[in-house]
Amino acid sequence: MTGAKVRWGILATGGMAATFTADLVDLPDAEVVAVASRTEASAKAFAERFGIERAYGDWESLARDEDVDVVYVATPHSAHRAAAGLCLEAGRNVLCEKPFTLNAREAAELVALARRRGVFLMEAMWMYCNPLVRRLKELVDGGAIGELRTVQADFGLAGPFPPAHRLRDPAQGGGALLDLGVYPVSFTQLLLGEPADVTARAVLSEEGVDLQTGALLSWESGALASVHCSIVGGTANSATITGSKGRIDVPYGFFFPDHFVVHRDGRDPERYAADPADGPRASLKHEAREVMRAVRAGETESPLVPLDGTLAVMRTLDAIRDRVGVRYPGESGAPALTRG
Repeated sequence: MTGAKVRWGILATGGMAATFTADLVDLPDAEVVAVASRTEASAKAFAERFGIERAYGDWESLARDEDVDVVYVATPHSAHRAAAGLCLEAGRNVLCEKPFTLNAREAAELVALARRRGVFLMEAMWMYCNPLVRRLKELVDGGAIGELRTVQADFGLAGPFPPAHRLRDPAQGGGALLDLGVYPVSFTQLLLGEPADVTARAVLSEEGVDLQTGALLSWESGALASVHCSIVGGTANSATITGSKGRIDVPYGFFFPDHFVVHRDGRDPERYAADPADGPRASLKHEAREVMRAVRAGETESPLVPLDGTLAVMRTLDAIRDRVGVRYPGESGAPALTRG
């Protein structure tokens, strides 16, 4: 399909689906042709809002739509396994919102299914597609600050969120870790890979989800990472990477930075700034462009967001939940950390 418009289907009609669809509409090589929800009324309202031709009141109809090249799954993550799996089984390419699934077992099932069907699958970890984040990784990989020693990253919201909110609901995979902690964990593993060991502590709600979680990740190289997430306190939402020859400071919004500063021993600080056109949500467009590039090229996964990397992050999230005692309905227990 080289050169053709990529035709998108949107599965779900919530806030994230609306934000991503608004960005897709702005891309000249993308076309949103269908939307699906659990109710026809919701799908029709979303379709009218964005000028989408077809609205389905069930997921199956979207999965079977042969005019859809890629389905964007934006349901709550407790439904990612079912929604993405339905589309993959039907032969649709899939971009699935983060966190990829509730746990590593579900993630492995989706990856195995996509590979068996020979279709494209990617987690919507738009941070990995951000040009400035990619530049930061190039500098670190190139030895700009020497051998990595530590990574520190946090993401916290002040709240408070009432007990009925999805972030407090175990049935929807609530808690700080999966919704917010996935960012500092993914940022850390982008630079260091999967950790060898995990320790963690959390404050749990009455419902049994984590209100805030802190984890210490360690690697055989001697590198350490401290990650923190919260839905009861607004944090700096920043990151610092320290190496044997300097450090990199990423200010507020490390997952869509407007700049970062490199401090190298014996040199003046160097400031790297984002393109002025790359606003806070521009990463979604970069993500969409990467999906469309890969689909046109006939690739089944993106080198920017590789499936093995997604699986490794899910294993780390499982390990953290195991340490702090968070279980979701239907889980017999999150496994201890295993390297894959």
